[in-house]
Amino acid sequence: MADFTSDGAVAVEQLLLRLRRLTIQAEAADVNDRAMIVALIDDVDTLRRRLLRECARLDEDLRRATVRVTAISAYARGAQSARPPLRREH
Repeated sequence: MADFTSDGAVAVEQLLLRLRRLTIQAEAADVNDRAMIVALIDDVDTLRRRLLRECARLDEDLRRATVRVTAISAYARGAQSARPPLRREH
């Protein structure tokens, strides 16, 4: 089960901060600096893969939550139908 602490949010924020920094570095890189461009491409690809893994984890968490809500709703409907109707006295 996924842990809903701030650690996950912190990790995502760090990934997004890294993306911003890489974008700034890419804008400042010299077009003729082949080594720097190759390093930036590698860093961006690594970051992209980490972000895709995080997206997959979030998709799984959402799917699991949807299944739980459906199960709880079905249980509540069943419990409600098992109760006798309320009688109101006039």
